[in-house]
Amino acid sequence: MEEKKGFFNKLKSGLTKTRDSFVSGMDSLFHGYSELDEDFYEELEELLVMGDIGIDTTMRIIDGLKEKVKENKIKEASACKELLIETIKNQMQVHEDAYEFLNRKSVLLLIGVNGVGKTTSVGKLAGQLKKNGKKVMLAAADTFRAGAIEQLKEWAGRAGVDIIAGQEGSDPAAIVYDAVAAAKARNVDVLLCDTAGRLHNKKNLMAELHKIHTIIEKEYPEAYLETLIVVDGTTGQNALAQAKQFSEVADVSGIVLTKLDGTAKGGIAIAIQSELNIPVKYIGIGEQIGDLQRFDAEEFVNALFETE
Repeated sequence: MEEKKGFFNKLKSGLTKTRDSFVSGMDSLFHGYSELDEDFYEELEELLVMGDIGIDTTMRIIDGLKEKVKENKIKEASACKELLIETIKNQMQVHEDAYEFLNRKSVLLLIGVNGVGKTTSVGKLAGQLKKNGKKVMLAAADTFRAGAIEQLKEWAGRAGVDIIAGQEGSDPAAIVYDAVAAAKARNVDVLLCDTAGRLHNKKNLMAELHKIHTIIEKEYPEAYLETLIVVDGTTGQNALAQAKQFSEVADVSGIVLTKLDGTAKGGIAIAIQSELNIPVKYIGIGEQIGDLQRFDAEEFVNALFETE
């Protein structure tokens, strides 16, 4: 519980810049208008779009808000804030079955471009899962980025879990093949695979992912396959574009949103979930193993708006 509280406080301070640029504008909007007219909604729309929430999501939020205002017969703008918070929370709810992979023997494939914190996320997830009593193994299938294998070995040591790795430049699919065999032989609960974030071109990268996918499905059909895309929260709309690209070629079942500490673009968490219809499952806000946690919509929006 203490760790959860610490994470919430870190999240709250991590979202300070987003809050300063986005929520403070909201407050003056709610206090500046006495009635809910078109000007009010227009200004709210502008604030949401500026907060990296994206056009489509903003329209959905505003439509939902107008509905609630009508239902509750609300006339004053100041009474609208709670409804807005509630509408945003509804957009972001993650269903409990989103974490089904935690109840089964599973393989987690982490994908995403280089530099978003993918390898670090694999390491932190391994630490979290081990702490929760899972037998975890890592596969170092990002064999193209210099130092990626060493970095993952270091995380494996910190988390106290086994790792299957080869030489730099070796075939990533072969590493996954070996890792699957080892995971089955050692009765591992969760096999976490780090994958390449960049090959010579997008086509090669996607072919590589497809090959890995095929091996897992063929060699370990009984495992629950979860594909998480890791995106960097500080890149705002760019993170959304990356998630979109990857979800077109891979069956992405969840998002890991990293580097949310110190960014003014925290609103992207709302946009990604809503626009792609893929849930944000984990968020990262720092360097420590405990700084990656399951995403909680209630907690996130409360931290954003500084409500308890």
